[in-house]
Amino acid sequence: MRVVGTAGHVDHGKSTLVQRLTGIDPDRWAEEKKRGLTIDLGFAWFDLPTGETVGVVDVPGHRDFIENMLAGIGGIDVVLLIIAADEGIMPQTREHLAILDLLAIPDGLIVITKTDLVQDEEWLDLIELDIQETVQGTVLENAEILRVSAKTTEGIPQLIKRLSSTLDSIPNHTDYKQPRLPVDRVFTVDGFGTVVTGTLSGGTLEIGDTIEIQPQSLQGRIRGLQSYKQEIQVAIPGSRVAVNISGVDVDDVNRGDVLAYPNQLATTQLIDVHFRHLSGVDKPLKHNAEVKFFSGASETIAHVRLLDNDNLPADASGWLQLRLRDALALTQGERFILRYPSPPQTIGGGVVVNPQPDRRWKRFDKDVIKHLETRLQGTPSERVMQATDIDIPQKWVHLQKTTAYSDDVLSEAIQNALEENRIILLPDDTFWSMRRFQVIQHKMIEIVGNYHSQFPLKLGIPREELRSRLNIKNKLLAMLLALTDDVQISKDVITLAGFEIRFSASQEKLKQVLLHQMNDMPFMPPSYKEALEIVGDDVLHALIDLEEIIQISSDVIFKIDAYRHMSKTVLALIDTEDDVDAKLVRDTLNTSRKYAIALLEHLDAIGVTRRVGDVRVRGKSQTNA
Repeated sequence: MRVVGTAGHVDHGKSTLVQRLTGIDPDRWAEEKKRGLTIDLGFAWFDLPTGETVGVVDVPGHRDFIENMLAGIGGIDVVLLIIAADEGIMPQTREHLAILDLLAIPDGLIVITKTDLVQDEEWLDLIELDIQETVQGTVLENAEILRVSAKTTEGIPQLIKRLSSTLDSIPNHTDYKQPRLPVDRVFTVDGFGTVVTGTLSGGTLEIGDTIEIQPQSLQGRIRGLQSYKQEIQVAIPGSRVAVNISGVDVDDVNRGDVLAYPNQLATTQLIDVHFRHLSGVDKPLKHNAEVKFFSGASETIAHVRLLDNDNLPADASGWLQLRLRDALALTQGERFILRYPSPPQTIGGGVVVNPQPDRRWKRFDKDVIKHLETRLQGTPSERVMQATDIDIPQKWVHLQKTTAYSDDVLSEAIQNALEENRIILLPDDTFWSMRRFQVIQHKMIEIVGNYHSQFPLKLGIPREELRSRLNIKNKLLAMLLALTDDVQISKDVITLAGFEIRFSASQEKLKQVLLHQMNDMPFMPPSYKEALEIVGDDVLHALIDLEEIIQISSDVIFKIDAYRHMSKTVLALIDTEDDVDAKLVRDTLNTSRKYAIALLEHLDAIGVTRRVGDVRVRGKSQTNA
């Protein structure tokens, strides 16, 4: 189930449009009908062509009732920003738009109403142009603009169709097993007792459940549930719900309280928040300023502590610690709005980053700011992602400590984060944000690619050099290499997949000169120093990397086929004679003592032979070199 909210100026026909869509007059009070404006929150619902029931929250548009608007706008999935064709954008429309942006409403449509009053198409085009300019940079920047008339029904079918497709594109509400219902209405029904209403999030509610009302810590039991006038057994996240509670007196519950399961919510009077100051505010936010705080359906007075600024100018963001006059039940990730009490003005808003700070923070403390930045998260899967978005992958126990989630909630949050591609599970059962993983993966590929460009005749970058440049541990590098198809590793050298050493024409010519000389005298080839003089350092090292040539000592090299033949000959001599010395190897291979000794010392070093006095016997290595 979904909830749609309306926003806009008082005279823009919101309630009339809601009544046309739903058949329900959202204005409940006699004063509203007398004055022709919405004073408090109005509620209605209707069925989409798909059969899905959609709840509608009609919020007040008049500036005198903006705080009533704030009590209902936070829990909606899609907003309809209503603008009258005969008036266009009004100051209150801009304030509503700013609030929608600060609350990060997921999606919305812009509806030009009362089109029956305007016959001039050019005027409507100008209204649309003004709207497009006004919503630039806000959550409604890409919202579709529709023209309707509640009086003639022109455009209403198109609005319903577009609303349906918009709602379909929004992910379903996740059940985190932590139901939370901010109370926006409280009343009694004869014979039933206390009833509260609100938009449910975080989990399901079921008849018979024991619940708790915060901040009073009042416990009761769910006696009945209704959603859109229908009796239900279970209420699901994302729906408008009326909860009949036994054991709680109606006079003890207020708008702004929160209904939840017992012991799942704690109250607070000190919170850490990330705040965005609106661009249109005419004065900076000062340290120790008194403001009005709104979150969910609650409101209270708050005193501001600026943590990273002396004052915060308009159109800037910063970290605040707020001291609340009244205890509220707040959770990490909740959106909030701040207003000046007098003269009343919306000045900005943001997100609750830490609802239970350890203490009153010291201002301008870099460690405090860094800590807050790591907690700046949203949904449970986003919070898991944020907790893993640091330099090294994180274990389960770290995520649980950071998020304070139960096993079940953390398990589901991790699964969602994995499915949403927010995090990656590494082979050692640690978790890392996909962003961080891809950043270092891209950096690794870039480093290897740059190494190839700088040293085109080297097979690749040494593993330790790559590790050092990435500034990570060997264990993490090993996992990174195993999970990256674009690189390959051979003998502790990292190469881009598909990379091949290619010699220039002049280098190829020099290479052939060297190889020709080595073929002429395979067991007494040019020395390492002589080879350098023929082909140069780059080509010689490339031939060694390509294993066409092997260097067995500081000055002795062989072609690989000659080396293998010589090694097999040494082993064959040992098998025949029981042992060999340098003289026998020299004479058998028709080489010099220099090369014979270099070969035997090399074979000793790799374990193929073992020196016993002046002779060699087979070593422990099973290789034939």
